[in-house]
Amino acid sequence: MKINRLIIAIIMLFSINSIAQGGRLLKEKKEQIKAMKVAYITNELSLTPDEAAKFWPLYNAFEEKQHEIRKQKLKSYIDKIDDEAFDNLSEKEASTILTQMESSEEELYQAKKKFVASLKGVISSVKILKLKKAEEGFNRKLLQQYRDKRQKK
Repeated sequence: MKINRLIIAIIMLFSINSIAQGGRLLKEKKEQIKAMKVAYITNELSLTPDEAAKFWPLYNAFEEKQHEIRKQKLKSYIDKIDDEAFDNLSEKEASTILTQMESSEEELYQAKKKFVASLKGVISSVKILKLKKAEEGFNRKLLQQYRDKRQKK
């Protein structure tokens, strides 16, 4: 009996350890992608050291705000839509969810507008436009790397 408990305890320790390692690996991967994005955008925008010092705190704050809005608000609406009860939504419930989604989208838009206004004092309008292009280019590059990696498997 003691051996069974010992084996169970060892299995649980290994399981907890691998879950923790998986979380660390995911965090490391996210940080690696973020570092690649910083390098890519800095290169694409040809940011001077002075511009970069002012730009990145604004950019990071905006990214965090955007993530927060999406995570807290939009995800809850999407979960409601993906729920099995979706087919049984009343018109009133659907209308409420749509209104909440529109409100979140408006909040995202206002955050983006505020971000662009704050950038105008830091980098030129041309570089702000290049930023949008660089973000899209980075996302395409990342997606292509993911596809290439999946095809190799």
